[in-house]
Amino acid sequence: MNIPSSMSRLKGFRCPREVIAYAIWAYHRFALSTADVEDLLAERGVIVSRETIRLWVNRFSAHFAACIRRDRPKPNDKWHLDEVVITIRGKKHWLWRAIDTDGDVLDILVRTRRNANAAKRFFKRWVAQFGEPRVVITDNLRSYIKPVSALAPQADHRAYKGLNNAIEVSHRLTWKWEKLFGRFNSHRQAQRCLSAHDQINLILGPRRYQLTATSYRHTRNDAFSLWAAYTAEMAA
Repeated sequence: MNIPSSMSRLKGFRCPREVIAYAIWAYHRFALSTADVEDLLAERGVIVSRETIRLWVNRFSAHFAACIRRDRPKPNDKWHLDEVVITIRGKKHWLWRAIDTDGDVLDILVRTRRNANAAKRFFKRWVAQFGEPRVVITDNLRSYIKPVSALAPQADHRAYKGLNNAIEVSHRLTWKWEKLFGRFNSHRQAQRCLSAHDQINLILGPRRYQLTATSYRHTRNDAFSLWAAYTAEMAA
């Protein structure tokens, strides 16, 4: 990816917006540390500290994730819902994740509890945004029963752990993140990082094994074009 400087500079930032966008792209696309991104930029003649890159990621990742949510097509009407435990400062938290049958992540929610209230808050967001699904697949957690029946009464709710293997694959992103960068320091950090990372990888990480080489190149070029357009929308 080239780093041109044709766009206007963000007010208050020394580096062009393309440099900031490139750093965020590399950080999320390859799950690199800020030190790794610092070295990539240095090789291109851009000298910034890893702390500066961390601030860029924290400030602008949400912008790219919001643009992707805004422009993404309506997801498939068959949803998989699941929750996995994560540890934050020695305390157990629950990461709730929803994907459609194509494996695209709708979004995530980090909560301290694994009960009906948490399940309702989680499920309600996606029904309000995308409408009622046709099929909802969950594990055997009983906390899903009332929220699904109340918010999507026409949906076919299938509660069986063996049917939910697709979302277990999606959880691997979280485990990979924790393996590379260690545990999250706060509830807010986990929500911010994972929510943005899942959405950004929808366009930056197409399933290569499902595509021919030509189709993959077209998909990759489309992703680069979208990223450039979202870069142009960045605001200080």
